[in-house]
Amino acid sequence: MEGGIHKAESTEFRDLLYLTSKQPFILRLAFSAGIGGLLFGYDTGVISGALLYIRDDFEQVEKSTVLQETIVSMAVAGAIVGAGAGGWMNDRFGRRPSILIADLLFLAGSLVMCFAPAPAIIIIGRVLVGLGVGMASMTSPLYISEASPARIRGALVSTNGLLITAGQFLSYLINLAFTKVSGTWRWMLGVAGLPALLQFVLMLALPESPRWLYRKDRKREAEEIMRRLYPPEEVEGEIDALRASVEADMALGATGTLREALGSLVVRRGLTAGVLCQVAQQLVGINTVMYYSPTIVQLAGFASNSTALALSLVTSGLNAAGSVVSMFFVDRAGRRRLMLLSLAGVVTCLAMLSGVFFAVDSHSPDVSLAGTTALLGANGTCPEFALAAAAGAEWTCTQCLRASSDSGCGFCAAAGDKLLPGACLAASDAARRACRAGGGRREWYARGCPSSFGWLALVALGAYIVSYSPGMGSVPWLINSEVYPLRFRGACGGVAAVANWASNLLVTQTFLSLTQALGTAGTFILFCGVSAAAFLLLFLLVPETKGLQFEEVEQMLGSKDYRAWKKFNPKA
Repeated sequence: MEGGIHKAESTEFRDLLYLTSKQPFILRLAFSAGIGGLLFGYDTGVISGALLYIRDDFEQVEKSTVLQETIVSMAVAGAIVGAGAGGWMNDRFGRRPSILIADLLFLAGSLVMCFAPAPAIIIIGRVLVGLGVGMASMTSPLYISEASPARIRGALVSTNGLLITAGQFLSYLINLAFTKVSGTWRWMLGVAGLPALLQFVLMLALPESPRWLYRKDRKREAEEIMRRLYPPEEVEGEIDALRASVEADMALGATGTLREALGSLVVRRGLTAGVLCQVAQQLVGINTVMYYSPTIVQLAGFASNSTALALSLVTSGLNAAGSVVSMFFVDRAGRRRLMLLSLAGVVTCLAMLSGVFFAVDSHSPDVSLAGTTALLGANGTCPEFALAAAAGAEWTCTQCLRASSDSGCGFCAAAGDKLLPGACLAASDAARRACRAGGGRREWYARGCPSSFGWLALVALGAYIVSYSPGMGSVPWLINSEVYPLRFRGACGGVAAVANWASNLLVTQTFLSLTQALGTAGTFILFCGVSAAAFLLLFLLVPETKGLQFEEVEQMLGSKDYRAWKKFNPKA
């Protein structure tokens, strides 16, 4: 059967160490291709810090929530197109050329952003980066999966997930490194081209996927590559299994088109499971954390850009650690069980986050009319607050920051004790300077209010990452590399990747607007409800593929009773 000799009882992480010590080339291939995950992760993380400084450099960005969301989400929009095109390119030209083209797009986008003179050019660069990341996001795990022995396939594909989180962690380190350097965000976004250049060079020395070659009737090349990838005692069995699988496809007259795929019960069931996993991965709200982590930290009451970046580094580190856990347990605990456990933790943590931010809003410091006018006079007061105060209304910091004046409003905390009544001023450079020059180490708050509950938000945020990363962080990509027949793997993988990036776009383009409309607490409770629904759907519709060969997965999905997947995998 395609995928290797079946030894489900041996699918543990120690097999990875054993087989790669005998065949080190497979580890080199996995990490080289996995740099696509590093690119994915770096782009996810770097914009969260760069956005803080882009806002400072461009006044129109500072004033427009929609423009901020657009700068973040246009990479995701590009990734939707890139993932769709990547599915077609994977089947037409191969896995390796698709990765090389993705690298060139990523490098071009990074350079455009680095030298961008205006927000519109940054957006163009983000689209180019997104095209490359979209292609790499579905091609890298597919390429690794097709070159891996079945019993270590989960661990090897999980290296892609590990490198995604490593890229996110690296991006926060880079963000911190350039906070005091002239051109801050330009360096942050420009450095992103280096991993793409590295992968381009490494991929030039690696072969095409043997399964793609065999299907294209380049059998001799495929067999030579398989002899470099598999232990000598397993090679002939692998080649025979691949031959049988491809011949079966050809006997069916399969061409691999999406229309043909949707006519197959096996593919429809696989696509349902694959797309559901990808959509759930995004709609649980992970990229509110990855793209807007420093902003969330500021919403929790930490005003400084550098402090927000430093605290965000902790969440990124936890994300990377969770990916290591996934590598150890994905072939032992199983894909489905790991995702369900992950989602249960995510639901709990999102409920905690919602509760913490509700407490932050409820205990927001009051606004002092006398303290406000003392700083800049009536002309510097937030217009909405001036009208409310004239009518005898009392305001809090939360109301001040939600004011809808054209310039926006900010809160200047009281000297000494930030929880005492402060000032509500029209946002401007003069207001910031007046606040910080007021003595007593005053701080200017533009995103969140001073709070004694901020540390609880960080704890809940960390717990959310610890819950998400080992399961929902990497397993959906693994599921999508396993549940499609070879002839449809490119087309279906492209559809699933488009679903992932479209869901990502929905989350990133609406998060800041949702926090304004529903409040931060309401936004997180919304994600909590979606995560609970995802848990139910995954429980009902996603089978366990742990330890199964590709052909066994196909047989399982084609069984008369879909729930009979347990018969194929009794240890699930």
